[in-house]
Amino acid sequence: MSRRLAILSALSLAILPGLARAQGPAPDWQAHPWQMMMVGSDSCHYCRRWQAEIGPGYAASVAGRAAPLFQVDVDGPYPDGLALDRRPRITPSFILLSQGTERGRVEGYVGQAHFYPVLTAMMARAGLLSADAVR
Repeated sequence: MSRRLAILSALSLAILPGLARAQGPAPDWQAHPWQMMMVGSDSCHYCRRWQAEIGPGYAASVAGRAAPLFQVDVDGPYPDGLALDRRPRITPSFILLSQGTERGRVEGYVGQAHFYPVLTAMMARAGLLSADAVR
C-alpha cells in the first residue's frame, strides 16, 4: 500500500505544476474592466506582422487606452473565468472582453491600414467607444 501511495504522490507532483500553468495569468478586471485579448502563435506570420506594425503603438492608441492588451497562445493557457462565444482557432484573434465576457472579436490581421478602423468599430458596437472615436 505504501508503494501505491508513493507512486500516486509522485504522479501528483508531476501533474500539479502543469495544472497551475494551465490556469494562466489572471487579468485585473478591477483596474481595467475592458481588456483586449490577442490570441496568437509563435508560428503565425500575421501575428509577427501585427507585433511589428501595430504592437509598439497599441498602448498609446485610443483603442489601447480603452482596452489594454494581453496576449495568450492559441493553445493556452487561458485565464480562468473567461466567457467566450467560442474557442479561438484563427491567429491572430483580437477578443474584446468586459469583466472577462466576450463583447466582440476580430479574427485575423486585416493589415496596418485597416486594423484600427475595424477594431474601433467593434469597440463602438460593444459600447466601449463612442461613434466619434471611430472617425
